[in-house]
Order: sequence, then structure tokens, then C-alpha cells
Amino acid sequence: MRYVLLALSLMSVVCLLPKSARAEQTALTLATATKGGGFQLYGNAAADVINAIDPTLRIETKDTKGSLENIPLLNNAKVDLGLVQGVAAHEAFAGIGQPASDLKVIAAIYSSPGMFVVKGGSPAHSVADLTGKPIAWGTPTSGLTLMAKYIMDGLGYDRDNDFRPVFLKKAGDGPALVLDGKVAAFWGAGIGWPGFTKVMKASGRFIGFSEEAVEKVTSKHTFLKAMTVPAGSYEGQPDDVRSIGVWSFILARADLADEVAYRVAKALHKGHAELVGKLVQARETTPENTRAAADDYRIHPGVLKYLKEIGF
Repeated sequence: MRYVLLALSLMSVVCLLPKSARAEQTALTLATATKGGGFQLYGNAAADVINAIDPTLRIETKDTKGSLENIPLLNNAKVDLGLVQGVAAHEAFAGIGQPASDLKVIAAIYSSPGMFVVKGGSPAHSVADLTGKPIAWGTPTSGLTLMAKYIMDGLGYDRDNDFRPVFLKKAGDGPALVLDGKVAAFWGAGIGWPGFTKVMKASGRFIGFSEEAVEKVTSKHTFLKAMTVPAGSYEGQPDDVRSIGVWSFILARADLADEVAYRVAKALHKGHAELVGKLVQARETTPENTRAAADDYRIHPGVLKYLKEIGF
């Protein structure tokens, strides 16, 4: 009985404490993408790290169809945070095919250099060699699939007519289609991207872009950038691969509280080493890259506050 009375007394004291003295946990939902893709891998790792670094935050991940679903989920405040590929973010901000969005950048998470992967014995060595062939472009709502449309357009091709497009239910279906010979190539992007890893471990090979092709595409679509995937980034990759791509982001709904965005950015930064230990491509998730990849007015005010505090 004595212990019960003591416990009740302690509870009473806690309840009388001011709100600021009590640890309150903020629950947030982070939209990722389909199973087998890079966004799901990154989102789960980032949520684990943020939750461990800042116990006042509780981020739960939500599997989605990818960037093109995450944007309306954020716009309608169905989720708090979402992983969005750079081309999809560009269209949302610019109001291309949709009302212009005021979503805010929490972090630039990693660059997405786009390229094709083929079986080791494939006769294809260029994009031209793939025309008229079945190509697994990814899921219909993936930002990577949308990026392919812009890149092919920059080269003078129509993604859906100059190739035989194969769209996937989930990104993880792509490697088996390549290895079984059901498609000539699988399109994707990134370093450490799961789909590429599986094919390269089975003696796959990358098809990138010529210097002239990169110049042609980036001149027409200036939000796309020249990128390089360094040799050895994947098992069985002896040479650098010249590619074209964009940054991917953690975006927040426009009305996410400044103080919450501040805490998320701070936890990501403080947990950087742990995040890289879980996922090598997260080495690019830095304050420097966030500041360089987005204009100030696109970055969440709470994140800007943190960036300025640490000297950016």
C-alpha cells in the first residue's frame, strides 16, 4: 500500500510540472516507396536513426507507390514527411500538371545518377542499342521513371514509344526481369541502389551516357545535372559511369511546425555516422548538400534556422 501511495504521489508531481518540463513525443509519418527500392531502404534507416538520436520524435514509415503518390499525400497533410525524387519535386514546385506546391525541403538525401543495367552478355552498349527493346522503367509513380522520361526526351527519344516500356508493380521486380531475359535493360538511379546491386552481383553491366549526350540533355532540361558513378561503386563495376540525374529530398508538408523540422534536421545531422553505417549512400545526407541543392525559400524555416546555427 505504501508503494502504491508513493507512486501516486510521484504521478501527481509529474502532472503538476509545466508542459515544457515533460518529455513529449512528436509522432510523424514518413512516406517512402515500394518494396525493393532505394527509398524504402533509406526511409527505414533514417527513421531508426532519428528516433534513436531524438527520443522526443517518433517517425513511422509508410510504404507508398513512390514520389508521385507522396506529393499529394504531403499536399493534403495525409503524411508529415515524404521521400521525393528531384524531378518529381521540380514538377511539383513548378506546377507542371498540378497546382504549384509549397512543400518544404528538410534535407537533400542523396544524388540520383540515372543509368541502365543489363546482363553481362548483353549486346547493348548504348541507349540507341536499346531502342525498340523491352525496358523495365520502374513503377509508374516513381520519380526515377519520370526522370527517365525527361532524359530520353533530351536525347530525342520518346520513353513510351521508342522503347517497349515495362512498368513494374514494385521496384524489386526489376532485377529478375533482366536476369531472366524478359527485358533488355532495367532503368534506375543511385549508388547502393538495391535493384542495381542484385544485377551487378550476377555479372551485370551498366550503360551510361556519352559526354555529348549529357550536354544535350542538361542543356534542354537544366534542372538535370551531369553526374558520375565512380568505379567500384558496385560489385563488378571496373570503370566510372557517366550519368545524368538530380538530388532526392525529404520533403515536409508546408505547415509542419518550425520547431519539429528543426529537431528532425538536427537529429539527421547528429546521426550522420550511424546512418552511413546503415546505408552507404547516406554519406551525401549533409547540411552542405541540402544548402547547395535547394534555394533558401524552398528549405523549411526550421531547417534554415539549424543550418545557420551550425554555420551554413
